[in-house]
Amino acid sequence: MTIQDGGALPTIDLIAPDGSPIHLADYAGAPFVLYFYPKDDTSGCTREAQDFSRLLPDFHAAGAKVLGVSGDPPAKHQKFTAKYDLTVPLASYEGDAALTAFGVWVEKKLYGKTYMGIDRSTFLFDSSGILVRSWRKVRVPAHAEEVLRAVQQLA
Repeated sequence: MTIQDGGALPTIDLIAPDGSPIHLADYAGAPFVLYFYPKDDTSGCTREAQDFSRLLPDFHAAGAKVLGVSGDPPAKHQKFTAKYDLTVPLASYEGDAALTAFGVWVEKKLYGKTYMGIDRSTFLFDSSGILVRSWRKVRVPAHAEEVLRAVQQLA
């Protein structure tokens, strides 16, 4: 079942770039921004990761944690992070549990071709682990700033 606003943070595990497990349940207790993006080292995804990295001190000042997720393997996340000096934490997923829980695996169209891929989406959870806002079909310019304002309004 896909999470909706007002729903609880799913108990899903992801994979850190070093291969260790990331338990989403561990993010409860503070505001938490979880964003899904299609692929490392593409123009939109790079810009989004750079924007969240640039604003990460502001997210932390507001008491929030941020985590970006794509289907890229952990080693690719390490290279992506190093190449662009990213500070925003990134994670990978195995299987389809995360994609299903957040409803981000969708049919997309590009140049007349239809394919399945990740819908660029962001989810904001409050300190109780309740989804208070979601953004679907995200456009990158000014998105991280909009999410930061939403986090700051939680305080």
